Amino acid sequence: MKYILLMTGTKEGVDAYKSWSEKDIQTHFAHLTNIRKDLSKSGEFVGTEGLGMPQQAKVVRAGKDSTPMTDGVFPEAKEFVLGYWIVDVETAERAYEIAALLSGGPGPGGTRLSIPIEVRQIMTRGSGELQ
Repeated sequence: MKYILLMTGTKEGVDAYKSWSEKDIQTHFAHLTNIRKDLSKSGEFVGTEGLGMPQQAKVVRAGKDSTPMTDGVFPEAKEFVLGYWIVDVETAERAYEIAALLSGGPGPGGTRLSIPIEVRQIMTRGSGELQ
């Protein structure tokens, strides 16, 4: 089963991250790289990407003649998606374990973080109901 692990944050959290030392940033990215390598070896890794900041986002709807109508930016949003990982695992519990690894990466001075990760099954034809 494939799951998307959505990393969420706040503007304040992103601003705090921008103040981390270069060493702390490199340590955090080394943690993420090691997770990706381990998941690749086990065959569970599908993909990961960071996303642009919310001020770059637009919500698009089809207008009456199907032309795109855009709306945004949403400065009132308190939380937003920072990036995602897609994993292909046997159980939801394994997806939760991976999410916890991502959530608890090292922060400034090696302090363990607790980044919110939303875990959702990716529904494809024949995948059935959520387990």
